[in-house]
Amino acid sequence: MTENISRRDLTTEPADKGLVQVFTGEGKGKTSAAMGTIMRALGHDLRVSVIFFLKGEYAYGERKILARLAGVTIKSFGGEDFVFPERVKPEQKALAAQALAAARTDMLSGNFDLVVLDEINVACAFKLVPVEEVLQLIEEKPEKVELILTGRKADARLVQAADLVTEMIKIKHPYDAGQPARPGFDY
Repeated sequence: MTENISRRDLTTEPADKGLVQVFTGEGKGKTSAAMGTIMRALGHDLRVSVIFFLKGEYAYGERKILARLAGVTIKSFGGEDFVFPERVKPEQKALAAQALAAARTDMLSGNFDLVVLDEINVACAFKLVPVEEVLQLIEEKPEKVELILTGRKADARLVQAADLVTEMIKIKHPYDAGQPARPGFDY
């Protein structure tokens, strides 16, 4: 049975309780889903912090556009090199620790309604950040703050701690056929 909802039924009041959302999986769209939530939040004059784990100052499309938007604070903690789980460098671990500290500061500051931790799941999977510290961050989350964690390989404990979990499933991807990433569509 379909329920009819009119625009008058939609609340214009801010959320009383922020959720923990996880966007994970091998399919494309995890960061894009977070960016869509950011756009919605900004449309309601909410304040947003985005912490990029593993992504440095490189010209990712989402980073470039977020830098132009009022109401968004962005911080990037990644080098120019890719992180390989079997060859994690001490400086990569240090950057991830700085990112987690920045996330905690922003989340607890009272200055943000939405905090996005982009690629934190990968940072945990590659042992750059201990999962236990991210679970502690979730426990410390102020009630009204919305927290989004993105990236492949979300730890089962993070999935369990979240209120909303979406897994992007790869059915087919051009990378598998040798197509390189394309600016504007893939980064």
